[in-house]
Amino acid sequence: MNTDILFKPFKVGNLSLPNRIVMAPMTRNFSPQGIPGPEVAAYYRRRAENAVGLIITEGTAINHPAAVEHTGIPNFYGEGLKGWAKVVEEVHTAGGKIIPQLWHVGTARKIGADNQPNPEALPVGPSGISPAGEKVVEPLTQAEITDIISAYAQAAADAQRVGFDGIELHGAHGYLMDQFFWDKTNKRTDQYGGNLAQRTRFAVEVIEACRRAVGPNFPIVLRFSQWKMYHYEEKLAQTPQELEQFLTPLVKAGVDVFHCSSRRFWEPEFEGSDLNLAAWTKKITGKPVITVGSIGLEKAFLSDLEKNNNRQTDQSSSVEARLEQLVGQVEREEADLVAVGRALLVDPAFAVKLRDQRIEEIIPYSDEVLKTLN
Repeated sequence: MNTDILFKPFKVGNLSLPNRIVMAPMTRNFSPQGIPGPEVAAYYRRRAENAVGLIITEGTAINHPAAVEHTGIPNFYGEGLKGWAKVVEEVHTAGGKIIPQLWHVGTARKIGADNQPNPEALPVGPSGISPAGEKVVEPLTQAEITDIISAYAQAAADAQRVGFDGIELHGAHGYLMDQFFWDKTNKRTDQYGGNLAQRTRFAVEVIEACRRAVGPNFPIVLRFSQWKMYHYEEKLAQTPQELEQFLTPLVKAGVDVFHCSSRRFWEPEFEGSDLNLAAWTKKITGKPVITVGSIGLEKAFLSDLEKNNNRQTDQSSSVEARLEQLVGQVEREEADLVAVGRALLVDPAFAVKLRDQRIEEIIPYSDEVLKTLN
């Protein structure tokens, strides 16, 4: 297997990457009181030292009281920014590039005293409906929406100010931005609701506000997904035509790169085509795309629901065979960048081993790695 194409440079906006390997954003909860410390900086630096071309940080809380629901999730405001400035310094010293993922969980946040930080803060969402389909709070008002958009824009400006190389907006997996996209959580009848294209309005306004804050050349990445947390078979777009309706307003708003979150990168997105979500997104938009989903794992992870339903998925292929499929996608220009999650979590040297053809030395994933910042 020749992996050279994965280690060719790539450029978007003012961001030049040494290769196509991206560290996927993964929540770690190791930032006490929302402040990333030296351990977090060292954790990211290890990946930069080991040939990861671009690091996307774990989800970080924008400055809104209900943005997240764990005190170990890093903040992207206040003292949290001082911690992130040191992370950026460490990664850049190691020759890496890094962007933060800006996050608001919306109605995925629970109600109650155990909900930290800010236990008094109620969750928020376009229609007050949780991803489970329950009405939990009142819909966001226009004034509240405007405040949240401003918080995203401030985070983007702060990312640029402290030295990050771009930003990623988390618009996937059933969190706030995705709750506006999804018809099951967005029942609004104003300008933020309606058909699939109309439901992009909130994201469009966030993207436009961020673009105004950072100027034309600071890369904005948007992560989106068809699937939702605990709703793995959901699809925003049932056809390529619907996907085009969804993507077109986002491109116009100013997205530079689409991070197309799939759970298994090798699976086709629509019937009648072998293209996955990233490949379809690139075909439709012409924009650079990041493909992701169980890259480097011995087998894909199944949800409890999929296990209970005896889901049939081809997990017999070796890591090397799957990596050959990945190389083929990049060679065919179906993907520009490849995001590695759990495989890079357990083995900081994953990219180096892939580059040097030492596939057999890659450390297999184990849940034990979640207990520490390896």
